[in-house]
Order: sequence, then C-alpha cells, then structure tokens
Amino acid sequence: MEMKDFSLEGKVALVTGASYGIGFAIAEGMAKAGATIVFNDIRQELVDKGLAAYREAGVEAHGYVCDVTDEDAVQAMVKQIAQEVGVIDILVNNAGVSESTPFTEYTEETYDRVMDLNVKGIFTATRAASECMIAKGSGVILSTSSMVSISGQASGLAYPTSKFAVNGLTKSLARELGKDNIRVNAVAPGIIRTDMVAALPESMIAPMVAAVPLGRIGEPSDIAN
Repeated sequence: MEMKDFSLEGKVALVTGASYGIGFAIAEGMAKAGATIVFNDIRQELVDKGLAAYREAGVEAHGYVCDVTDEDAVQAMVKQIAQEVGVIDILVNNAGVSESTPFTEYTEETYDRVMDLNVKGIFTATRAASECMIAKGSGVILSTSSMVSISGQASGLAYPTSKFAVNGLTKSLARELGKDNIRVNAVAPGIIRTDMVAALPESMIAPMVAAVPLGRIGEPSDIAN
C-alpha cells in the first residue's frame, strides 16, 4: 500500500535498529514518501548489512554504529547526523529485543538487557533528538510498543514490562513536548514475521497467530504502512 498524497519530502528520519525487520520496513516506507533515511545498529557488520539491503531496495540511507543505551554515544551520533545529513525531523524508536525466558530462570542480566534497550534506549534517543526538535519548533517521535504491553505474555515477562513502560513514556512525552509542536505516538504491533519472532518457540507463536482476526501473522510492511 502506498499513500500517494502522503509526503515526507525534505524530512530527515532517524530509525533506530533499522538494519532489518520492522525498522527496515518503516525506513523504506518513509523513504518512498520522500524522507532522507538515517539508521543505526550496534555493530558495523549490521550497519553494512543494512546499507546493502537499502541499496538493493533503491534507498539511499545513512548508517551509523551506535548503542542506543549509551547516552553519550547517542548524543554524539545525533550531532554527527545534523552535520552530515541534516537536523532530525522524525525519530522512530524501533531498536528493541524480545526473549522468552521463564520467570523462575530469569537473571538480573537478562532483565536489565531487555529493559535497558527497550526503555532506556528510547529515553536516550528521544532526549537527544528532542533537543534538536525543540530548537527547530517541530518534530515527530514514534516508538514501537507491543500488544503484549496490554495482554502480557506467557513467558519472558521483561518484554511486556518494557513495552508497558514505553506506553507510559509515550503518553507522558506527548503531554510534555506537545507545547513545543512535537507529536509523540507509539504503535503496538501484534505478532509480526521478523527474526525476533522466528527465535521464539512455536508454542508461543501459534496461540498468538490463532488469536488474530485476519488469521495470519503480520508482515513488517503492515507496521510501516
């Protein structure tokens, strides 16, 4: 699906963790609407893989190595983007991780890893990008939540916990940044065909797909659209 009257011409969009999956689909969709795409990933090989995929899709993207949980690194990346590409108009907080560890087997390290990337990563990226947006007087911040933030899931509780936090963060930021003409929203996908979902056990995937009214797993392009 393409919305031919929808234009992002002249806009710079940073999509975090967009080397593949939902982030890639979002960035590709925004590029087709005219946006200049910037993305990051945690390792150079992932950035290189993403750049190759964007070229194959006919998208001229700009890739940066950055860990979104490292606030100093994020601040430096945003400044570098402003110098090399342009001031960020749109931030898509897409970087995240899921897992399915039973509660009784949880370690502090597992819990912290999920919460750091899924919540702190949004905090650091939003803080850095919003400084540019406030100075400019406009901007859009979009974050990826999940339907399990509402329903919970049978195993891997840090993931729905983190996404519940994303909902609260989004609603609060919308209230706080609205006065600066910055719109803040989140999308909460259901079960989507990604590498992250492929790593989950079939016993978790099958009931979620069965509950979808359309009777099928979602595609990354569904979220991009």
